[in-house]
Amino acid sequence: MGTWIKAIGWAFVVTTVAALAAPPANAESARDPLGATVIPATPNVTPPPVKTERKRRGAGEGFRDCPDCPELVVVPAGSYRMGDLSGTADRNEKPVRRVTIPDAFAVGKYEVIFIEWEACLSAGGCSHRPDDRGWGRGRLPVTDVSWNDAKAYVVWLSRKTGKAYRLLSEAEWEYMARAGSETRYPWGKTVGHNRANCEGCGSPWDRKRPAPVGQFKPNRFGVYDTVGNVWEWVEDCWHRNYSDAPTNGTARITKGRGCLDRVLRGGSWYLAKWYARSAVRDWNWARVRSGNFGFRVARTLTR
Repeated sequence: MGTWIKAIGWAFVVTTVAALAAPPANAESARDPLGATVIPATPNVTPPPVKTERKRRGAGEGFRDCPDCPELVVVPAGSYRMGDLSGTADRNEKPVRRVTIPDAFAVGKYEVIFIEWEACLSAGGCSHRPDDRGWGRGRLPVTDVSWNDAKAYVVWLSRKTGKAYRLLSEAEWEYMARAGSETRYPWGKTVGHNRANCEGCGSPWDRKRPAPVGQFKPNRFGVYDTVGNVWEWVEDCWHRNYSDAPTNGTARITKGRGCLDRVLRGGSWYLAKWYARSAVRDWNWARVRSGNFGFRVARTLTR
């Protein structure tokens, strides 16, 4: 796979914000055929104090903290081997190492959808109105959002609910996507037919547009659309491989350049089935918005 350089100033880049910052000509993109929009950085916002849970939630349990909050499912603690288990992928998926997730956590059952994003817009917690590119909104995964936008959303959710909403770490994301599997895809060795939305996946949406969430079978943790559909922003800064990466499930955020680029996981509707593998990873700038980029929330379960 590898990262590759492309000019973001393509003729079909959609610039919907008047104050957009112009990207350099050598900007890298996570295989974005639609072009990408670079937006100004947003200041860090400290989330509110976290309320103590009244109930210990069990693995596989689904719940929602408010009517317009994303539906969550509990992922159990455990350990797994992270990275290119087949030995045939790019160096950025290596070296394989064992990662332990010490505590159960909650994760979005689906990618965040437009309806949920618009609740944040209405409440003033989010300021960006994403371009749906004519695909529709509703239960489509929200796209045209940057890492900064995703962070604003989880901060708003935390303030609204008093719970510790956040983005997944990269290690949590792969653990959640694999759901105990060690095969190339979450469901097996081959891509099969109509199990995800990607080029060659056999779905009605392949290389056309994102699919409404929940159209395919969930994985063994009860989570939907973990590969294909849209790239999902995670918390980590980009590093070219897993050398010296933490093994306790935490995000890798220390970086000399100030962490301007962040990790994306899962591939997208436009890309070939190779990118729908559990181990695939890529990156883009935290300020970039694209019709291929969305996200999924996580929540810490406090005792």
